[in-house]
Amino acid sequence: MAELELFYKGECPFSKKVLAFMEEEGITEVELKEINEDLAAKDRLKEVGGKIQVPCLLIDGEPLYESDDIIDWLRESI
Repeated sequence: MAELELFYKGECPFSKKVLAFMEEEGITEVELKEINEDLAAKDRLKEVGGKIQVPCLLIDGEPLYESDDIIDWLRESI
């Protein structure tokens, strides 16, 4: 199984979309990082992805952006 981390903001509608999908599907294998509450996670997101854009799913350290792409990946891979 890949190491999965989801970087998100609680007020972001696209983050909410991904989180709602994960809840509906019972996906719990993803470590959640709220970047407004965890400044180290925000710094890591910028370091790894080169930008601060959420939602971002890190898959074994590789960033995947865009809520629909993240949902598609989760649907196919978990």
